[in-house]
Amino acid sequence: MSRTLVAVDGGNSKTDVAVVSDGGELLAAVRGPGFQPQAHGVDDAVAMLSGLITDAVARAGRGTADQLAAFLAGADFPEEEERLEKALAARGLARRVRVANDTFALLRTGSTMGWGVAIVCGAGINCLGVGPDGRTARFPSLGRITGDWGGGADLGAEALWHAVRGEDGRGPQTALTAAVAAHFGLSRAEDVGLGVHRGDIPPGRLATLTPVLLDTAEAGDPVARGIAERLAEEIMLLGVTALRRLDLLGSPAEVVLGGGVLTSRRPVLMDTIEWRYSARAPWARLIVADSPPVLGATLLGLDLLNAPLAAYEAARAAFSTPWQPPIRS
Repeated sequence: MSRTLVAVDGGNSKTDVAVVSDGGELLAAVRGPGFQPQAHGVDDAVAMLSGLITDAVARAGRGTADQLAAFLAGADFPEEEERLEKALAARGLARRVRVANDTFALLRTGSTMGWGVAIVCGAGINCLGVGPDGRTARFPSLGRITGDWGGGADLGAEALWHAVRGEDGRGPQTALTAAVAAHFGLSRAEDVGLGVHRGDIPPGRLATLTPVLLDTAEAGDPVARGIAERLAEEIMLLGVTALRRLDLLGSPAEVVLGGGVLTSRRPVLMDTIEWRYSARAPWARLIVADSPPVLGATLLGLDLLNAPLAAYEAARAAFSTPWQPPIRS
């Protein structure tokens, strides 16, 4: 029997697990909740992930996997990667375990050269740069306490902030006021804030305002457009900073964009990102990753197995069509 790889892309909003043979054949896959050790604790997060892996391996009809390659949000520092690696290894899920941040999987998914910059903007925001010489450029990505802004949670909170201020007169009037209230089925934007305060609206639901924000921006609302422009600036600053740290600003390099906010390809955002890069990093080539990041985790796992070239082609083909694994709660 061929060797078995378990590839994991554990993002903030969802976790994808794929079981793949060393020939690149997709044997089984499942999707579960986001991997959030900072919010739920390492033990609970690892337990959730272990359950997904066990389910996926059982669906594949395989025993203990030869390699587990897990690329996880929340593994932001080497010591966190090591701790998670040990915790997963202790559960006996695979003979060998490798853990790294999920941005590595995004980079491997979209890059044609195996190096460059990856920026993910989904529920959160993060950036990774890898040079052709193997050097890396990383950011803490712990939120505002480490200078980060721009994931779905930030965008939703920003939309609500402006909506309420436009409603009560502290800020300029904006179409966000009515749009935010309507999104939650309420009559006032302030009621949304009160709902979060009282616990009627989970704070995590604010991230669902991101499409509302971008719709309002594309309709021409200046306040919403200002938020979209700020996000485009952040996407540019992350990439340009990583390129500069790796001495790549003056030479061709790829910048892979991923996460739901960026893969939606909203013109109000993408057009601004493109012209900002053309001004600050004209040699950069922007790539929106169409394949799921679990493909990148699979390719990196095949690297660890020293798989043949044909395995990579088979894996890419397996994830080239719209991919929707079974959802496990």
